[in-house]
Amino acid sequence: MARTTGSDGEKTEAAIREAATALIAHHGYEATSMRQLAAEVGVQAAALYRYFPTKEDLLFTLMLEHMEALLAAWGGTHAHAGSPAARLSAFVGNHIAFHIERRHSTHISNMELRSLSPERLTRILKLRGAYEKELRAILRDGAETGAFDLDDVGLTAMALIQMMTGVIVWFRPGERLSVAGVTETYLAMTMRLVGATTGREEPHVHQHAELRA
Repeated sequence: MARTTGSDGEKTEAAIREAATALIAHHGYEATSMRQLAAEVGVQAAALYRYFPTKEDLLFTLMLEHMEALLAAWGGTHAHAGSPAARLSAFVGNHIAFHIERRHSTHISNMELRSLSPERLTRILKLRGAYEKELRAILRDGAETGAFDLDDVGLTAMALIQMMTGVIVWFRPGERLSVAGVTETYLAMTMRLVGATTGREEPHVHQHAELRA
């Protein structure tokens, strides 16, 4: 059903973004027209171009907002201190909660990279790289202290990102598992995947120190 917005520019732009996110996630970027979007928002098609001169401008804005919000959400957890296991636990919890809440924008960010121009694609990929670097740093710290048993930090990081983001494919609120239940289960799997030595981290550190001595 179309939603009629007021004359306030910020409200109209927010309505455009919300409707575009739902439409593109459902139909795909190529199959979603600006005319269809205008009808959903309840404005004339020409009005959309005052906010987004091209359809790609709109797509890029949605993807940029998604990645910036993800980085801000992780930065806002204040989880950059503590043991590697504690930081990894915080990362997993933040990642799953963020992507479940933003299911549609996550789908767009994963599936519509091909629709961006090279320059814009590079910018989004840099933000992705910055986020994944945070996870790699946690895994590297864990491996260096003996808290984690890893063969390849980079591959493990990619596997974890894919596993956690994949929650949006099957998770539905109100079914058997809650967000907290999913997070707990995925955290347990994550710790097994990284070979976490929970409760034995300090002995490993001391042992490594003795070997260096």
